[in-house]
Amino acid sequence: MIRQDDKILESPTYMRMSLAAAMTLGFKKGLFYRNAKLHCINLLLTYNSGCAARCAYCGLSGKRAGTYSEKSFIRVTWPTYPLKEIIRRISDRQNRVKRICISMITNKKAVKDTESICVRLRSSFDIPVSLLISPTILNGNDLIAFKKAGADKAGVAIDLATPALFDKYRGTGVGGPHNWTTYWDFLEASIRVFGEGNAGAHFIVGMGETEKEMCHAIQQVRDMGGRTHLFTFFPEDGSAMGDYPQPPMDQYRRIQLAQYVIERQISHADRFTYTESGKITDFDVPSDLIDQIIETGEPFRTTGCTGDDGETACNRPYGNSRPGPDIRNYPFPPTSEDIQRIRNQLNG
Repeated sequence: MIRQDDKILESPTYMRMSLAAAMTLGFKKGLFYRNAKLHCINLLLTYNSGCAARCAYCGLSGKRAGTYSEKSFIRVTWPTYPLKEIIRRISDRQNRVKRICISMITNKKAVKDTESICVRLRSSFDIPVSLLISPTILNGNDLIAFKKAGADKAGVAIDLATPALFDKYRGTGVGGPHNWTTYWDFLEASIRVFGEGNAGAHFIVGMGETEKEMCHAIQQVRDMGGRTHLFTFFPEDGSAMGDYPQPPMDQYRRIQLAQYVIERQISHADRFTYTESGKITDFDVPSDLIDQIIETGEPFRTTGCTGDDGETACNRPYGNSRPGPDIRNYPFPPTSEDIQRIRNQLNG
């Protein structure tokens, strides 16, 4: 049990924070590779009792050894700080911070605390607040309460592209509480409450799905009026999937391209051509247009919630790949050298 002045460091008084956010706010020292800038402060609710979920790939899983406050998440530490001090430091950096995201965990205390923390943040400054919600512990009225508290966007981490994979890695396969239908129902409800384009799903590429299956999951979200935030699987040490490999780079690059043309309604997953094994071979988009899209570099940048300027604020530098030439999600515009590397990667 972590204590400070004999008080348990729990939400809503305390919050965990991504290492990148801690560096951005000056809690931690460090530099980002290629001088990347984070524009979203990612906060995580924290309780001594931890998260009730048992997701096979997650560092916060209740099945993973260690106390909740010591568990890494997305391969890095998430240090704990007083919310009061977090607010003070954000206030000093309002020209740089374009969004704040509160991530829930599967803990019943998280529902009311998410609401109260959102109110506190929105009353402190005019910076938009997103919520990454945990459908398993929510009801429909909670979404309305979150919006009244000041949240303008909501995300649902569906993560897996098929019901069978979801159940295997998040549901009965690991003795976890999550349910595929519940997650999709709350995605639909979130789009209804927050509005088209203001709610969406997270998906992780490389969890055993085919490219065709992932494309159709992305398309389903777009057809509902939602948006997709894309991740590549990156094993978390000590998790049940700690030895599971990352997907090949060419697979991830094709899915990034697919997401781009689906989101912008340039094409539709039903019109793509796939091999018998589900690999994309054609997007039903003229080759010169595909070439122009690749040249912009935009499909390969991090997808996340935007700030008031319409640009992606939640750009999570190096959240799913190590800093270095083989960046999977670019937190800045790719250079011409980067784009040439991407072209090579697409060719396998």
